Amino acid sequence: METIGSYEAKTHFSQLLDRVMRGEQIAISRNGMPVAVLQPVSASSKPNPSETIARIKMFREEHALDGLSIRDMIEEGRR
Repeated sequence: METIGSYEAKTHFSQLLDRVMRGEQIAISRNGMPVAVLQPVSASSKPNPSETIARIKMFREEHALDGLSIRDMIEEGRR
């Protein structure tokens, strides 16, 4: 794993993200001490779309609008 100083990381952040997207891990240091690691997001931490939809449906069943329409809420937000 390569270590890069914080100033260089800030200056070349886009290029570092490109490298991370290709699977590299990069440590970022400040004053010679490692403080962070840039690494790809693991596949297990990506949300499952069907699970997210199920959670939204459950939320909607538990939280009623008490007769308000979407149009009413939009108008209320504009005030």
